[in-house]
Amino acid sequence: MAKVVRIHEQGPPEVLTFEEMIVGDPGPGEVRIKVEAIGLNRSEAMFRAGRYPVPATLPSLIHYEGVGIVEAVGEDVTGYKEGDRVCVLPLFRLGTYGIAGEQAIVPAFALLPAPPGLSVVEAAAIWMQYLTAFAIIEVGEAGLGDFVMIRAASSSVGLAAIQLANWAGATSIAATRSSAKAEALKSHGAKHIIATDEVDLVAETMRISGGKGARLVFDPVGGPDVMKLAEAMAERGILFIYGGLSEQPTPYPHWSAAMKGLSIRGWVCTEITRYPHRFDRAREAILSGLADGHLKPVIAKTFAFDDLVEAHRYLESNQQVGKVVVTL
Repeated sequence: MAKVVRIHEQGPPEVLTFEEMIVGDPGPGEVRIKVEAIGLNRSEAMFRAGRYPVPATLPSLIHYEGVGIVEAVGEDVTGYKEGDRVCVLPLFRLGTYGIAGEQAIVPAFALLPAPPGLSVVEAAAIWMQYLTAFAIIEVGEAGLGDFVMIRAASSSVGLAAIQLANWAGATSIAATRSSAKAEALKSHGAKHIIATDEVDLVAETMRISGGKGARLVFDPVGGPDVMKLAEAMAERGILFIYGGLSEQPTPYPHWSAAMKGLSIRGWVCTEITRYPHRFDRAREAILSGLADGHLKPVIAKTFAFDDLVEAHRYLESNQQVGKVVVTL
C-alpha cells in the first residue's frame, strides 16, 4: 500500500484527499516510480478547482511534474531500469496519471534522466518552466537589441523566461503587479521592473526601450490587459499568451496589431514536446544552460508531502518567487 492523493470533487485545496492504495505494476509503456519530489504548477491548482480547460473524470489523480526512482519497468520500455533517477515531464493530460503519491505509475514517454549536478528539489522544478518559456527562443528568436516583457515575472515560468532572455542577449523587463517583489526579481536577473499597479505600463515600457517597445511579450494572464500589452509592443512584435489566469475574455487588440503588424498567438509547452525534432533542440539547449549556469531553477519554498494542501494554498497566494516543490 502507498499513500496517494486523489480528488473526488473539485474545489479549494481541502478537496485533496490522502488515501492508502495499491499502486500495482506498470503496464506496457509504463514505469512505476518511488516519488521523491513534486513540482507544483498553476495548471494543477486550476484543474483541482475545476477551472482548467480540460475537465476532470472523478475521482482523479493529480500532479504531473517531479522526480523519482524507477522501481519497476513495464513491457516494451527501454532506456530505463530499476534504480534510475528520472524526471517526470508534464507530457500527459492532467488526471490520466498522477504523481502525488509515495508511488506512481507514469508513461515512459514522459520521462527523462534527472540531470547531474541538480538536487532532487531542483530537478523537480525545471521542465515545465523552461520548456514553456522556450517559446521566446524557438519562436520569438530573442536576441541582442530585443526588449522582452515578462508578465507574472515572479512565477517559475516568468523567472525561466528572464533567464532565457538574458542568456540570449535580450533585455528582460519583468512586469509584476506591485514593487514588493522588485528586489527579488532584480536579484534573479531582471534588467528592468515595471510595477503595473503603480506606473503606466505603456509609458514605462517606452521609456525603458527608448521608444521602441517590447518586441516580445510573454503573458500567462490574458484578459483585458492584453490591450495595454499590445500598445507597449514594438513593430512586428510577438505577444505570447500561455495561460488564462485572469479568467476573463481576452480581447483582440485590433488597432495596435494592425498598425504595428503584431503577431498574437497562444502557447503551451506541448507545442514543442509533441514534435521530436523541436523537443530534442529544446532539451539539449536547456540541459546545456543548466550545466553552464545560465539557467538555474529558483525554489520559492518546499513543503512535506503531508502538507500538500498547505502547498496549494501557498501557490495560490501569489507570495512566491519561483517554484513551489513538495518533497517525500
